[in-house]
Amino acid sequence: MTMTTERPAPAPGKVRRDVAGLRAEIVGLFTHAGLPEQAAARMAKALVEAEQQGLGSHGLMHLPLYLDRIKAGSVTMADRATLVTDQAAVAVLDAGHMLGHLAAEQAMALAVEKAKAFGIGAVAVRHGFHFGAAGRYALQAAAANCVGIALSNTKPMMPAPGGAEALVGNNPVAIAVPTADAPAIVMDMATSEGALGKIRMAARAGRPIPASWAVTADGEPTTDPEAAIKGMLLPTGGPKGFALALMIDLLCGLLSGGASGAEVRPLYGDVTVPNDCSFLFIAIHAGHFGQGQALPQRAAQARGRLLASKRAAGTERVVAPGQRKWEAEQRQAESVDIDEAVMAAIGKLG
Repeated sequence: MTMTTERPAPAPGKVRRDVAGLRAEIVGLFTHAGLPEQAAARMAKALVEAEQQGLGSHGLMHLPLYLDRIKAGSVTMADRATLVTDQAAVAVLDAGHMLGHLAAEQAMALAVEKAKAFGIGAVAVRHGFHFGAAGRYALQAAAANCVGIALSNTKPMMPAPGGAEALVGNNPVAIAVPTADAPAIVMDMATSEGALGKIRMAARAGRPIPASWAVTADGEPTTDPEAAIKGMLLPTGGPKGFALALMIDLLCGLLSGGASGAEVRPLYGDVTVPNDCSFLFIAIHAGHFGQGQALPQRAAQARGRLLASKRAAGTERVVAPGQRKWEAEQRQAESVDIDEAVMAAIGKLG
């Protein structure tokens, strides 16, 4: 798949930054905080990558919080999680409250290694921290010619159908299938109607949110992002979304021996208290199913049928899951547009 990289000027409220220079700036902030340089470079790549994909809600807006938590001691300087158990295709890691992106990369790499040996690999992680977009770890597996699945739990934010108490988080799930031609097909979604990061961005920008995204603490519908943050998010698909979120929470917390439900603490709460979330990463190697070469080719054919499918009136094009993020990253390979408010906040950290 090919595309043009021509770009218009940045939209109002955005500033364009050179990717290499921006990464170097972020590396400097992390190393100044005490993180080893190689780990700092991985974190800078992950955060800037989210911006390149148009996922500002998972990118640099969180950097001040990460540094605050490092300073407060609720996020550690470790760059490797500890292996707790290792049984054939299965392992458990203890992240020890290290930066979530680093632990997640390590866990998926181990899952891929096991998948190549056994056909499937599953790695659960306890004592984790916010890892950004789940899709990047599913894609990590796809880049190794494996199907990748990434799950995480979060603090409770959503009520049960008909309930008025937050019981489960808007726990994300991502699945990536490798294809014979880039990009992989990847689903990456929170189980809430609207991601909390997008609600936080709306609050910073003073923009309303859709009425279907959240309710107040009293259970009343709201378009006020501040009221939504203090209230509860609504599950996507109603009861189906709630059930999916609950199962993700149980799989992550119970298989890892880590936190689930209200044991997971708020990301933006008391910075001295660890976030303490749990992850699960699964990699599947098609070669063990006798489909090592066929799977990526058939996946590419399936995408081709999707892209060529009949369009409804007024629809410019049909896209595959993950395609828009991939296209955005290609357009912003060398320079990236970021919210001015986010860059202003980062500018105060140096």
